[in-house]
Amino acid sequence: MQTIRQGDSGAAVEDVQQRLVIVGLMPEEAVDGEFGSKTADAVRAFRSQVGLEDGDEIDEKTWSMLVDASYHMGDRTLYLRMPYFHGHDVLELQRALGALGFPSGREDGIFGAFTEDAVRKFQSNLGLPSDGIVGSYTFASIRNLHHSWEGKKSIPMQLNLGFARAADVLESNALCLFGTDEFTRGVASRMSNLSLATNPSSKILSADSLLVKPDDSMLLVRIALPSEVSRNDNDPRVSFEPDESLALRMAPAVAAARRNRPARITIELPGTTWLDAGEERSSQHFAITLLDALCVALSEQTPSE
Repeated sequence: MQTIRQGDSGAAVEDVQQRLVIVGLMPEEAVDGEFGSKTADAVRAFRSQVGLEDGDEIDEKTWSMLVDASYHMGDRTLYLRMPYFHGHDVLELQRALGALGFPSGREDGIFGAFTEDAVRKFQSNLGLPSDGIVGSYTFASIRNLHHSWEGKKSIPMQLNLGFARAADVLESNALCLFGTDEFTRGVASRMSNLSLATNPSSKILSADSLLVKPDDSMLLVRIALPSEVSRNDNDPRVSFEPDESLALRMAPAVAAARRNRPARITIELPGTTWLDAGEERSSQHFAITLLDALCVALSEQTPSE
């Protein structure tokens, strides 16, 4: 986009001013489509507020953050996708759900797997279709309960790193993800695709995407269904559920696996569906949640552990 600065005028400037009104940095009567000193002061205040360097211009990064900050809950339909939805509306949703007893972990304004999980549990609790999509019915249900969450704090929940912030973890740990049936291979493939989308230099890859045979430096991560897991298997094994504590339980298992050769761990899924989601959405949920938990576990160790 073209940088918007003092002296500019027109629809683009008016749009900036309207958003500055929404975030509380300009009065409505100051919106005139002219980028003057009042607009410059408001832009400078906004940049300071969101941690950008001092300045009064609207460049691409400032504009993106201003758009995010000007969304309010209900302005758009939210659901789990890549790249994640992010913005003030997501933050409002996370805070409301957390205060209602459905915490999503880190309240960061990012609609990730843990936020989708909180949404689904909230929907199930109210007898709504548990699809993880925050549309008009879900928004209405949250608003109807405003007296129960407005001004109240979220219930604490273990915070998670979030693999979107873990590019260094993805690049410094070599993992081979694999499954032994179509569904688990699909989960492994999705995890690989997500890790590469986050960091093109990621070393967390599915067996199908490896160009060479895994060596002893790679941690082998098997994704399995209950029917495939032998209780006599000596590999460290982690059950997916409860997913709220998955990262916590993953860390010691990864450390134990790395003391063996080959280094191998099994993650047992509860099945091919999650809540009442279809198989494809369930696969995506498992992939995102597993990759997130792996990144948290790996961030607490060195690759040689």
